[in-house]
Amino acid sequence: MSTPRIWISNDSPAVGEVVRVRALIEHRMETGLRPGADGSAIPRNIVNEFEARLDGELLFTWRPETAVSQNPYIEFTFVASKANELQMKWVDDEGTIITGSKQLK
Repeated sequence: MSTPRIWISNDSPAVGEVVRVRALIEHRMETGLRPGADGSAIPRNIVNEFEARLDGELLFTWRPETAVSQNPYIEFTFVASKANELQMKWVDDEGTIITGSKQLK
């Protein structure tokens, strides 16, 4: 898996300004329904949790299900309050954790 690709609309927002975030990770997203070469099902391994935090304070969580596509993309907005670090975390069924962050000035 690669480093998350993260875009923010403004890395120096004024207090009260709405900031738009777009993030994408590369992940195969196996549903557990597809047969492998030997005919048995490939074990499920999807991203099942996403968290966005601003300087450690939880903005929101998202719990994707099996129908989420490979290489999940998420877009969200929040209101800037001060210079902070935006931290994002994805967790899959195997316990792999992918993190990314952007600094707001």
